Amino acid sequence: MAQQQQISLPAKLINGGIAGMVGVTCVFPIDLAKTRLQNQRSGQQIYKNMMDCLIKTVKSEGYFGMYRGAAVNLTLVTPEKAIKLAANDFFRHQLSKDGGKLTVFKEMLAGCCAGMCQVIVTTPMEMLKIQMQDAGRLAAQQRVIPAPQVIRVSATQITRELLMTKGVTGLYRGLGATLMRDIPFSVVYFPLFAHLHQLGQHSSEDPTVPFYWSFMSGCSAGCVAAVAVSPCDVVKTRLQSLKKGANEETYTGVVDCVRKILKKEGPGAFLKGASCRALVIAPLFGIAQVVYFVGVGEILLGIISSQP
Repeated sequence: MAQQQQISLPAKLINGGIAGMVGVTCVFPIDLAKTRLQNQRSGQQIYKNMMDCLIKTVKSEGYFGMYRGAAVNLTLVTPEKAIKLAANDFFRHQLSKDGGKLTVFKEMLAGCCAGMCQVIVTTPMEMLKIQMQDAGRLAAQQRVIPAPQVIRVSATQITRELLMTKGVTGLYRGLGATLMRDIPFSVVYFPLFAHLHQLGQHSSEDPTVPFYWSFMSGCSAGCVAAVAVSPCDVVKTRLQSLKKGANEETYTGVVDCVRKILKKEGPGAFLKGASCRALVIAPLFGIAQVVYFVGVGEILLGIISSQP
């Protein structure tokens, strides 16, 4: 039993990592559009919608412009998704040790704990990714509104500068907003996925679920959770953007950001990029759950093949 547990943890980490990398590669351009739409202010709109943003990005920055910041995401999404999925499994296991069925509250609590664990990696990953993704928007804005020239930098340069000027805490700017987004997301996503996934079981005697049902359950739960926390994602994106365009305000914290957005842009601004976020998160978590439940990690580690 101990051996099985020792092997299963690396398998879960491998599953989370593979799922994250495949998912991010598929949906990263939409994520870039989401970031740029969330960061543009009313009266200074460069992009009308997601498709307009992607078309203009390809025209001005080339095809690979849609993948700005992807290297950071692909590097850090492995530990991020691995921690999120494995932590949820771990806490669900701990909360069901008494042998009873997990209540919805316990499922939400497990999701909450998983969300708290993942921000260790999520916050610096998002911090660096947003700088890379938003650089194109700032450059496009310069062609319309004269502003100091934005110097093109790499994620390594940004990291070095933040560490030298603000220390490790510089990479964790927007930590509160990230917690405010990721904890409610996990609280909604994991219980909802578990119940949707359970509906696909063949029977009580045969609890297996088809892979397409895992995919659809992950997509549906991810979409609902993503839209539910979209306002928090807008606040997080604004707080983590270091470079500002012409006449764009700065924020001192979550409350200040919420107040200024409400005052200058209205409540509708909190839903900027919501459709993009749903389009990113739905397939991302659909793919993640398929990889996770198919057991790619277990196969790679030879667990399944070694079983009698």
